[in-house]
Amino acid sequence: MGLLTRKTERVPCTVEVSHRFEELSAHVRFDDGSVVNPGDSVLVHGDPVVAPFGEVIVEKREATITRANAVERLWTRMTGDFEFIELCEFSFSEEITL
Repeated sequence: MGLLTRKTERVPCTVEVSHRFEELSAHVRFDDGSVVNPGDSVLVHGDPVVAPFGEVIVEKREATITRANAVERLWTRMTGDFEFIELCEFSFSEEITL
């Protein structure tokens, strides 16, 4: 892979969306064992998966993984800690602001 070129892969995946009292989550698992690395992006094809309250929906889909080039991977590794720290600055309170 070149310094500035990107590569794309189409892979089968399983999408699981849970909308229950105990859990609100969405996960994508690549059925062929593909791994997403820093800087890569993933696009899951098809309509949005909407799970009604109390249900878990599991669907087979196809996804496109766009691999980051060498420069993007380096940049993501260099700046990733700063983005994590920014996420940690969030706090949750019971106070409602309008």
